[in-house]
Amino acid sequence: MKHIFHQGSNKEKPTFLLLHGTGGNENDLLPLAKHIDPEASVLSVRGNVSENGMPRFFKRLAEGVFDMEDLKARTEELNEFIGKAAKDHGFDRSNVIAIGYSNGANIAANLLFTYSDALKGAILHHPMVPNRETELPDLAGVPVFISAGTNDPICPSEESTDLESLLKNAGAQVHLHWENYGHQLTMPEVEAAKVWYGQL
Repeated sequence: MKHIFHQGSNKEKPTFLLLHGTGGNENDLLPLAKHIDPEASVLSVRGNVSENGMPRFFKRLAEGVFDMEDLKARTEELNEFIGKAAKDHGFDRSNVIAIGYSNGANIAANLLFTYSDALKGAILHHPMVPNRETELPDLAGVPVFISAGTNDPICPSEESTDLESLLKNAGAQVHLHWENYGHQLTMPEVEAAKVWYGQL
């Protein structure tokens, strides 16, 4: 997978797995990661799916309707890629925290829904429930930050609250943060994510 890796100045810190939104690329979230923790390493990945020329992490059938088979295959592909990248770049596979926005947050959420050990934690900006038909693995103690917009036309508020309950029921420690905005990624929610991360 096309990606950027930056070695952080502190090897004890996590590696941030950066996952952009639809139409974005591997450069989009670099400033955000640097803001949250300038000492952390960064593995920023470009989605392997193209929708009318826009990079995505998995196919969809319509707005808000995921291609579940493709989501499953792409989640497996991403999980394997993180393992390979850890060997290639020499970072700790067990110390990876995802930072995803929109489509990237959805595949990060599906990593949590599929594997108990794929991520040490996750910051999910405007995610949806990736799969309502699956049984979640044991996520005991996994910290997850979700930010959502009360006026988000793409991601209704029940998507955020349902995701929160599903993750909590699997044992994750979830913090749901609301902003009175739409689907855009805003500075206040990034600041809230930074504060949350600083308390881990």
